[in-house]
Amino acid sequence: MTPKGQENRGPGPSGLDERITAALVGAAVGDALGGPVEGYSPEQITERHGGRVHGLVGPWHGDAWRTARPLAPYHKGDGHVTDDTLMTHALVRVYDRVRDHLDAYAIADHLVPDLMTHPRWIPELESEALPLHRLFLAEKWLVARLAYGHADPREAGVGNIVNCGAAMYMAPVGLVNAAHPAAAYAEALDVAGAHQSSYGREAAGVFAAAVAAAAMPGATPESVVAACLSLARDGTRTAIEKVCEVAVRYRDFESALGPLRTAVAPYDTVGPDYRAPSLAARRPSRLHSIEELPIALGMLLVAGGDFRHAVLGSVNYGRDCDSIATMAGALAGALGSPVPEDWAKAVADASRLDLWEPARTLAAVTREVFQRDVTRRRAHERAFVALGGRPCSD
Repeated sequence: MTPKGQENRGPGPSGLDERITAALVGAAVGDALGGPVEGYSPEQITERHGGRVHGLVGPWHGDAWRTARPLAPYHKGDGHVTDDTLMTHALVRVYDRVRDHLDAYAIADHLVPDLMTHPRWIPELESEALPLHRLFLAEKWLVARLAYGHADPREAGVGNIVNCGAAMYMAPVGLVNAAHPAAAYAEALDVAGAHQSSYGREAAGVFAAAVAAAAMPGATPESVVAACLSLARDGTRTAIEKVCEVAVRYRDFESALGPLRTAVAPYDTVGPDYRAPSLAARRPSRLHSIEELPIALGMLLVAGGDFRHAVLGSVNYGRDCDSIATMAGALAGALGSPVPEDWAKAVADASRLDLWEPARTLAAVTREVFQRDVTRRRAHERAFVALGGRPCSD
């Protein structure tokens, strides 16, 4: 029997390079689709657009996008990617420079200077600027703490608001550790220590593990969730478990929107009004979770791994839906569901970004890192055998 949601998938990516491409391009497409409706409820989205969103749409406030929200004067919509994609591509550039596994020091030594010193085209600003100028407050923390505060990179995330800021760009960590979720989890926790703490950091590790699990041959949405539950801790694990228990009851995102929100609500500190967070919002806790990752996994289950269905469900969920759709897009792409070519081309053209170049770069780096891992493992084996241990070949 064909798994639900996969009946109309068609042929998708199967090899490492193809899965890396689908995951990174898919993340960018999800980001661009979710951006213009971020912060609103499903009901508000329906009222604004005369129904559910089924593709690229314009800014929520139309031509008044520059002045409607002075705190965030960004051109969200019309196929523009947001900071989720900008940060993901920046992390790929760090991998390109280091060409090995990363840690918190790599973030301080390479990512922060990249954000501060290299002007790039910023779609939402419709101009070339430093990426730092587009980042929101929780991401600017990286620069404040590491470049100016000289904090220990391994601890720099402590004190930041706890949100999905680190998790949203961890797909490259999962892809470099493709088919090895535990390694992806450990590396992402180290990397994210420079940016986040508590359940924000935990979500970064679990999302990277999910991407690594999705890239495994024969992976399914269910196997991805199982990998997450085997690694996740505290409120993050519980939130994923509760949301996914609900998600498996549904085959379409429309009927799942309300139940998924109800399932995650006890673990989400932001509260019912996304634009007016509760007083307990985004504080460290072992009992809570970010909302975005459990919902992305839930939508992946509802969609049976189908890219279009998972991303549109994430977009129409509202709230922080650009990040939810970024995660869902990365996971569905890594699983092998093809990214719609018309969406990918439209987002690339509108954002003036080559969405495929970062994937080519990361695929090459991933192969190099794997070879380094093999060399290191063999050296360890020789040393262990010299101590009287048994070689792997026995």
